[in-house]
Amino acid sequence: MQTNTPPRKLRMALIGGGGQAFIGRVHATAGTLDNRAELVAGALSSNPDKARAAAASFGIAADRAYGSWRELLDRESELPADRRVDFVSIATPNYTHYEIAREALQAGFHVVCDKPLTTRLEDAESLARVVRETGRVLALTHNYSGYPMVRHARAMVAAGEIGTVRAVRASYLQGWLWGWQPDPDAPRGAWKSDPEKSGPGGSLGDIGTHAYQLIRYVTQLAPRDLSCQLRTFRDGWTLDDYGQVTLRFTDNAIGSISFSQATHGHLNDLSIEVDGTTGSLFWRQESPNELVLRRFNQATQMLERAPGASYMNDAGRFACRLPGGHPEAFFEAFANVYVAAFDAMLAEGEAARQNPLAVFPTVDDGVEGVRFIEQCVASHQADGAWRAMNS
Repeated sequence: MQTNTPPRKLRMALIGGGGQAFIGRVHATAGTLDNRAELVAGALSSNPDKARAAAASFGIAADRAYGSWRELLDRESELPADRRVDFVSIATPNYTHYEIAREALQAGFHVVCDKPLTTRLEDAESLARVVRETGRVLALTHNYSGYPMVRHARAMVAAGEIGTVRAVRASYLQGWLWGWQPDPDAPRGAWKSDPEKSGPGGSLGDIGTHAYQLIRYVTQLAPRDLSCQLRTFRDGWTLDDYGQVTLRFTDNAIGSISFSQATHGHLNDLSIEVDGTTGSLFWRQESPNELVLRRFNQATQMLERAPGASYMNDAGRFACRLPGGHPEAFFEAFANVYVAAFDAMLAEGEAARQNPLAVFPTVDDGVEGVRFIEQCVASHQADGAWRAMNS
């Protein structure tokens, strides 16, 4: 991972992610992995006492441990420029994203936000306007786009190495819902099944959006319309836990997405396969350092993440930290989103300073993800009727 030489470390604040929530530790680790930032402040829970109590375990000093996100923004805004945080990372339930991100941007802070960006398309579009008005950076943690072999695959597709893309399939299967209990304090609390807090999509918004973003990222195809069927199989779960989406793209390619959090035996099984006119590519998140290349009547090739290998392209090599044979996975991919966003934060609008290989999902990707959720739900409610992605 090579980025612009930073003039200083950025100062990070974490909102949410305390207690049993695993994603807070992911943000804290990924954001500081490359020594480009330090975690100095936090509001780690919606409960003020829990928020302050959790801070010590993240190495946050007591005077920067806040009881609420509003207190964090207010107090940090009052600090001198050489002490206040540069950006906030939002690891809170979906329904809080819009207000926190909007207030942070308007207060002058950059934002790293979990997906989905918001629970309503109009709020997502509003955030996009705020980003443009303030000139701040908003990065969305579609972290699977940060894996080296995903970036390698994207560059292969763009270079025409598998010909013209005709079809793409993504699948994201989990089974954790079979062990779920309706406990609001659980790491995956009951809010995920509450449409007022999660938004209109359950598994659709939680993991279906990751699969959709991965398709768009790797192929760079523009979706034209979609048809969706959603189901709920787990007793007591309100929103969808299973879904199928068919996609049609503007250049006549087709695609499909299967997602489920109620499929027995699957842990975090995300995969993508791209069919081209001269070959196909397959990548699976649970074997993230391998990319499979297939061509008709030829031996299947398994391309390993090996930055020193002659077959590695610049995009894949740039995303690596370790030599081949030293596995890189979830934390490193998540960190690739962070460090690319850091370059943009430090560039302060100077596009010439932004390395073209240092890419990250932006607010526009977030808007597209929320549009995908809303159109899937609308299609399902109309018995799978086709819905245009620009309506």
